[in-house]
Amino acid sequence: MHTVLGANGPIGEELARELFRNFTRDVRLVSRKPVKIHDSDELVAADLTDPEATARAVEGSEVAYLTVGLPMDSELWERQFPVMMRNVIDACAKYGTKLVFFDNTYMYPGTTAPQTESTGFVPNGRKGRVRARIATMLLEAMEAGSVEAVICRAPEFYGPGRTKSLTNSLVFDRIKAGKRPLVPVSAKTVRSLIWTPDASRAMALIGNAPDAYGQTWHLPIDQHRLTYAALIDVAGQVTGRRIGYGVLPLAVFKVGGRFIGPLGEVGELLPRYRGDNIFDVSKFTSRFPDFHVTSYREGIGQILH
Repeated sequence: MHTVLGANGPIGEELARELFRNFTRDVRLVSRKPVKIHDSDELVAADLTDPEATARAVEGSEVAYLTVGLPMDSELWERQFPVMMRNVIDACAKYGTKLVFFDNTYMYPGTTAPQTESTGFVPNGRKGRVRARIATMLLEAMEAGSVEAVICRAPEFYGPGRTKSLTNSLVFDRIKAGKRPLVPVSAKTVRSLIWTPDASRAMALIGNAPDAYGQTWHLPIDQHRLTYAALIDVAGQVTGRRIGYGVLPLAVFKVGGRFIGPLGEVGELLPRYRGDNIFDVSKFTSRFPDFHVTSYREGIGQILH
C-alpha cells in the first residue's frame, strides 16, 4: 500500500496517478475529505494534526508521501505544520513505513548563489522558519534511525489546473484570462520553476528507488532557465499575440501588505525575485538520466491551450 497524505492538492493528485500508472494499484488517499481518482483507491478521512487519526491513515502502508499544503498564513503554518510532521514521523516509525516528504525552498537564503541539496537553511521570515523547522525534524529522525525517509525539494511551481503560485496567479492565469500579466519585482532575473506534474512524477520515482532514501533530492526542472520577460515572450509565441506586462515593485507588496493580507504573506519570499534564482538539479539528473523534464515551452503551451 502506498499512501498519499494530502491527496487533494495538485501535487498529491498527480502523484496518485503516477503511482497507479507505474508502481502499484494499492493506493490510499488521505485528506480531510478525500475523493477517489481511480475506482480502486482506498479513501481515509483524517486530520493530520490528530495523532490517532494520522496513525490510522498510515497503518499498513509500505510508503507514505507527505504532500500536505496549507494556505499562505504564517500563524496557521506555525500552529499546524510542526504538529503534522511530528505525527507523521511517529506513525511511520510505529508501523515501519517509509516516508517521502515533499518540501519547498522557503528556508533557503534569498540570494543569487546556486541552491544545492547541501545549501544551509537561512530563512527570511516566519514561513521559512517553519519550513526549516519541519525539515530539520525529519532530518534528525532520519539521522537517529527512527524512520527511513527521503526529502524531495521543489522550487516555485508553475503548472496546469489548480496549481497555485505567484507565477501562475500573476502571469499565466492572467494571460489565459486575456489580462495583462504582472511580474513580481523584476522581469530581468532568471527563474527556476518546476512543472507540477514533473514534481509528482519525480517524487514517485524517488519513493520507489531504495538507494534514494536517507537523502535530500532537488526535483527536476527545465535547466534552460528563463526570465519573466522571456517566459512571457514564449507565451506570446504560443498564443500568437503580442503580450505586454507590468512589473510590481517591492514597494507595492510592502504597502499593499498592510491592507491586503495575502500580499503581506508573500513579503518574505520577494528577495529571491531581485536576483537570479538557480536551483541546481544535477544530483537528480545524474541518478535518473532518463527522466523527461517538461520544457517551459511545453508547459506554457499546456497552460494556455
